[in-house]
Amino acid sequence: MDRRTKDPLRILAPNPSPLTGPGTTTFLLGQAQVAVIDPGPDDPGHLDAIVQAGQGRISHILVTHAHLDHSGGARRLSDMTGAPILAYGDALSGRSPMMQRLADQGVGGGEGLDLSFAPDIRLRDGDVVQGDGWQLLALHTPGHAGGHLSLLWDDQIFCGDLVMGWSSTIISPPDGDLGDYLRSLDRLAQSRPRRLLPAHGDPIEDPLARLSDLAAHRRQRSAQILAALRDGPADAATLAARIYEVAPALMPAATRNVLAHLLALADLGAVTSLDPLGPGTRFMSL
Repeated sequence: MDRRTKDPLRILAPNPSPLTGPGTTTFLLGQAQVAVIDPGPDDPGHLDAIVQAGQGRISHILVTHAHLDHSGGARRLSDMTGAPILAYGDALSGRSPMMQRLADQGVGGGEGLDLSFAPDIRLRDGDVVQGDGWQLLALHTPGHAGGHLSLLWDDQIFCGDLVMGWSSTIISPPDGDLGDYLRSLDRLAQSRPRRLLPAHGDPIEDPLARLSDLAAHRRQRSAQILAALRDGPADAATLAARIYEVAPALMPAATRNVLAHLLALADLGAVTSLDPLGPGTRFMSL
């Protein structure tokens, strides 16, 4: 870490994609005791780079959420360094009651879930993790994933996948929950951070404006879905095809986002389902 600018060391994993942008950013924080935040995928070259940068001083491995591009390399890195893994829980932790009911009814999500992930230490909202010269406050910020954590470091926040500068995050039920997501955006805004440090893309230097834009984007998307439903009942895939202009490879992710909006709108009483809940459920406006 550069103590003059309070910038953590950034190591970019070699996993660029339409959903990860340039790849997963692994952050290293501290000197005498080094915290690794989001070790990234289980890529030997990337993990070797983390170990080399840590110079034998890695003392904590923190994971914002159990997706393979964030947590996949955590256990191997722990074996390499002896450092414990800290996270909210496993890949299924933190789901809201409604999302758990959906999962129990067979509504599948699971994109990128690291089902083998198990932290050594579970962190809860408000827990503090500290080392020599640094301190992190755990903030439970579900929305992208039920067990998603953000980490407040002085006036900056490591925000995982909750907020990105280059794109909005995917919300895929039952792992993602739009209502939780909007509440988590508000939670970060209430912290009034100077800067956000996402795991994908560049730091966000105007956090409050970005958080406001993301919330407005979701409200606009909900309005588009309600307008589209005026033409008659439709399922998420049909609505996504009407609303989104994206490459075919991204249409499944767009469909999951639309399903998240439909479920949130149903919870608010703005729409109702015509079939048992699932990816193909048809909804109509009220």
